[in-house]
Parts: sequence; structure tokens; C-alpha cells
Amino acid sequence: MPHFSVPSPMPRFSVPPELAKRPRGRPRKLPGTEAEGNRRQELMRVAARLFRQKGFEAVTTRDIAAAAGMHSGSPFYHFETKGVLLFAIIQAGMQAAIASQEAIVRTAPSSAVNTLRALVRHHYEVLLGPDSDFIPVMLYEGRSLSAEQQAAITELRKTYEAPWVPVLQTLAKEGALSADPDLARLMILGALNWSVQWFNPQGPASLSTLTDQALSLFLRTP
Repeated sequence: MPHFSVPSPMPRFSVPPELAKRPRGRPRKLPGTEAEGNRRQELMRVAARLFRQKGFEAVTTRDIAAAAGMHSGSPFYHFETKGVLLFAIIQAGMQAAIASQEAIVRTAPSSAVNTLRALVRHHYEVLLGPDSDFIPVMLYEGRSLSAEQQAAITELRKTYEAPWVPVLQTLAKEGALSADPDLARLMILGALNWSVQWFNPQGPASLSTLTDQALSLFLRTP
């Protein structure tokens, strides 16, 4: 066995009284840190809504600042450019969607049909629920990202779509899905994503109704 030398004991230092009295635990946040984080989140929320409504190119940083109740130059304190802000919005949205989907998958019923139902219902929440602007922004304004940013978002999308693969493969083996699982994943997600164009939250169809209708289209009935 290789021989490891034992390091000599660390030298002892006296602790200044003012440091010794400090409470243990997490360090205190610097003054204003929480407020800065809140302002950053508000900028992202407001910008996502404007990008969705008007398009990335048509929205100026002045528009974003005004909608957020800030001075015209304030967005540049948090984001170097409008493109960096766009990337931050899409990245944060995808990361949140991945985290919430992981929780759904962990608690979903064991059958493949019920797991797919949970995935579809969650995806509708991501698409059409509160603060859901980032998905339409990603789908229709993602072309404004740099190549490097697009590559990073592509990896996040792969992570998000990965749990759908074994579920669809199981359904295909059980005869409930007649299409190729990989093609089915692309077609199902494409169909669900298009709902951002026509869904009316004040209309008669709830997200649960949309989920039931989607499953009736995608799966074979016994």
C-alpha cells in the first residue's frame, strides 16, 4: 500500500473576542441583497411578458424599465444586454420546469398511462399556468439567442424531455401507443406547445379537460 505522511498539526491561533462572540450559522446577507434579487426577478417577469406580447426585437430596455417601475438604465445593472436578459428568462424557466417535473415523476402513479397523464398535465401548467410566459418566449423568440446560448437551452430541453422517453416506450410495448416513441414524443410536445396560440383561460376548457382530450388523441383505447 502507498505510504501517506501524516500532516503536522495545524498551528493554533487565538480568536479575537469580537469574532468569538459572533453567532454560528449562515452568514448574514449584505444589506440590499434580497431587494436586488427581487428586482432582478421582477425584471425577468416583466420582460418575459413584454417579449411574449410584442416580440424580442420590438421591446426596448426602456420599455422593460418603465413596465418594472425603474429608471431607464436600471436593467443594465442586472443584465449586460437585452440578449443576456432573454437567455436568463428562458434558462430560469426551463430549470424551474425541470425541477417541478422531477417532483411530479417521483410521485406519479406506477402505470405508464397515469404517468403520461401526470406529465401532460404538468406540461400544460408550464405552458398555460401563472407566470408561464417563458415557454412562448423560448419557442418564438429563442432564435434571438446566440449559438452558445441556444446550445445551453437545447441541453435543458433534452433534460426536460428525457422522462417522457421510458413512459412512451412502455406504452408502445403495451400496445397503447402505435407510433414510434421518439416520434411520438416530438409530436405530442409539439401539439401541446401549440396550445399557447389558442387556449383561452376564460374559456370552458380547464387544464384537466385539455389533458383528458390530449390523452384520448394520443393513446389507443382498450
